Amino acid sequence: MYIIGAVLLAVAGAAALALTAFEDSVVFFFSPSEIVEKSPIDPDQRLRIGGLVEEGTVTKLQDGKTIAFVVTDMAQSVTVAYSGILPDLFREGQGIVAEGHMNANGMFVASEVLAKHDENYMPPEVAESLKKSGYWEEIEAKNAKKMRN
Repeated sequence: MYIIGAVLLAVAGAAALALTAFEDSVVFFFSPSEIVEKSPIDPDQRLRIGGLVEEGTVTKLQDGKTIAFVVTDMAQSVTVAYSGILPDLFREGQGIVAEGHMNANGMFVASEVLAKHDENYMPPEVAESLKKSGYWEEIEAKNAKKMRN
């Protein structure tokens, strides 16, 4: 009887360790609206943010190596800072997903930025966020017009 109890305890302990390790590797996706709604967000929490890069917001910061831009879901916006080489397809008005964390000033500090790879693709999380905001219909209308021409 003691052996079965010890085995069950060992299995439960191993399961708890596995779940803890899994929890540390999970990165949650948030739209700009969700970021604003849930703020402040723990700076130690890794997350992904997605949306459209707002027109006219891409700037180089004073340090000369950090790019700042605003990501929107057409309802709310979040400023993103990224030090590194942006993807070739990164543009204003395009959908992106960035992974990183929120800093104490409410800015999203990205460690990675991903851009869509063609006109018809958008990360599912970004598309869902835009559908919620009602902006998705405008994007579909633009794509339909391009296909007709």
